[in-house]
This record gives sequence, C-alpha cells and structure tokens, in this order.
Amino acid sequence: MMRVGIVADHGGFALKGQLAELLRGSGYEVVDFGAHQLNPADDYPDFIIPMARAVAAGQVERGVAICGSGVGASIGEQSCGCACRAYP
Repeated sequence: MMRVGIVADHGGFALKGQLAELLRGSGYEVVDFGAHQLNPADDYPDFIIPMARAVAAGQVERGVAICGSGVGASIGEQSCGCACRAYP
C-alpha cells in the first residue's frame, strides 16, 4: 500500500479532508501532517516543510500539499529538494 502524505494550511484545510478520504477510499495509506484544525493564522511552512522532508527521506512515497494559491506549497516543497506541481 502506497503511503501518501497530505498537508494544508488554512487555505486548503477543507479540501485536505476531502482528498484524504478519497485517497483512503482508493486504498492509499494517508499520513496527515496537519493542519489538524482550522486556524486562519497558521502558515504553510509549519506543515508543508515536515511533509516534504518525509517525502525526501522516503517515509512517505508521495505528498499532496494544499494552500490557498498553490504558490506557498510549491515554495515549501522545493526548499526541501522535492519536485512539485502547483494547480491553484
């Protein structure tokens, strides 16, 4: 079973829950790196960088990062040497 990390800041919080359920229903093991509750003051690096490091270390095979624009998520992932695609 493929392990997939998922992460979102406040901008993608609702979508993250929906995607996590969809992935679980499709047979993936989902590792949730946060945010674990909606907080309008949170910031994407707090969540995205740990997930990107987990992908780079092989702790999860893939990662899905969601933020309001897609730009912050891609910057956070690239800072850890991960390839990413942003689809705002």
